[in-house]
Amino acid sequence: MSLDIKGEYIQEMIITFRAMIFTQNSVINFSSFVFVFFFIFLVLNFIYTESNQHLVKNIVFAQTLDNLTLSALIKQGSPYYGNLSAPLVVVDFSDFQCHLCKRYVDNTEQQINSSYIQPDKAVYVFKHLPNRGFDSKNASLAAQCTNDQGKFWEFHKILYANQGPIDSGWVNTENLKKFVSQLPNINITEFNSCFDTKMYESFIDKDIALANSLGFTETPSFIIMSSDGSIIEKIQGPKPFPIFKTVIDTLEKQNTTKN
Repeated sequence: MSLDIKGEYIQEMIITFRAMIFTQNSVINFSSFVFVFFFIFLVLNFIYTESNQHLVKNIVFAQTLDNLTLSALIKQGSPYYGNLSAPLVVVDFSDFQCHLCKRYVDNTEQQINSSYIQPDKAVYVFKHLPNRGFDSKNASLAAQCTNDQGKFWEFHKILYANQGPIDSGWVNTENLKKFVSQLPNINITEFNSCFDTKMYESFIDKDIALANSLGFTETPSFIIMSSDGSIIEKIQGPKPFPIFKTVIDTLEKQNTTKN
């Protein structure tokens, strides 16, 4: 709750308080006297609760940033491409049913790849944020299972190439397995064992929790950071390449100065 809203809320309580404690002769009656204490309790409790929630939110966010490094992301099993010795990291939070994510993949990501990933200036990391529809998490589960066999990015390409309307059935279980069968040299038995048991559900839930702690509510969203996590910038929404270029170039200079 913002300070403006809290101020308006407390102001309304004060007006109500004044109206209730005074009679027409401006004399405080006993019931109003009791209300004084109740009112004070409510206000103090309200302020205490809001302050604590704000403090906890800041602590969680700080802890998230402290643990956010390239080595931690790779150790967790997040799909990536690029040179792990690169000084910067682009972390992409996306949903395979998200139409804006597809537009980003077809355009901006290609430019980021050619300008920063291929020249070994940055590593690209994928995080799941399946919030567009009921079938979105199913697609994330399947994609993460293909990562076990080194097929994530091929599957990523197939899903976006075949993207249909949200929750139209295009990523139901049957279709996901058909898409997987298109991957060369995939072990279907191994994939089915992973997918059918929802092996990576807790992994994806942690990705979602990370996105929430960063304040991301839309897809695609991104963080651009130094590999040690000491410098971090957030980008929300499918911004055009010049926005990414400005942020990445700025971080590159800051990271060079820091080192």
